[in-house]
Amino acid sequence: MSAARDPLAVLQRVRNAPPRPRPGERCEMCNERIPDEHEHVVNIEVRSLMCTCRGCWMLFTVDGSGGGRFRAVPDRYASVDDFTMSSEAWGTFQIPVSVAFFFRNSSTDKVSAFYPSPAGATESLLELGAWDDLVAANPILATLSSDVEALLVRSGETSHEGFVVPIDACYELVGHMRMLWRGFDGGREANDALERFFVELRARCR
Repeated sequence: MSAARDPLAVLQRVRNAPPRPRPGERCEMCNERIPDEHEHVVNIEVRSLMCTCRGCWMLFTVDGSGGGRFRAVPDRYASVDDFTMSSEAWGTFQIPVSVAFFFRNSSTDKVSAFYPSPAGATESLLELGAWDDLVAANPILATLSSDVEALLVRSGETSHEGFVVPIDACYELVGHMRMLWRGFDGGREANDALERFFVELRARCR
């Protein structure tokens, strides 16, 4: 019996069917329809995120695949236990808000720091050696995958929190802040959204 007429094969396909996609939501590589919750791939050359289906995403989970032009964004979420960063060290990053993310750009082999702003992700230049000092104090940061994973930092009055997250989570946060930002400090709606984001992030890390 052919697979097309085999009722067990049909049932298996139904069981394995992915969530229904939104109308018009498609993989940017193969044009397959994809659900709201989907994977991303970084285009290294133009520094952009691409929405992809699971199959296309898996093609780029191995370093060097696709000539190194594309890299799959992993799904690791981890709290940096006993995150160590002094207020003086945070000051050297010259970041005017309480949140920033750091990732290694493989094209330049340098670590870049960005923070949310009304204009989107704004870059802050790092002092020479500042990142190396942070890695020395927090060894897990040496395991970050270039281009696709980031250290996300929440700075408080007396302490700081650090999380290892996929790079798309950082840009999701930046997008929310840009859309909701009002006034000089972002306003209540943006700050409430920021609090919710970190509540959900902590839960996901656990």
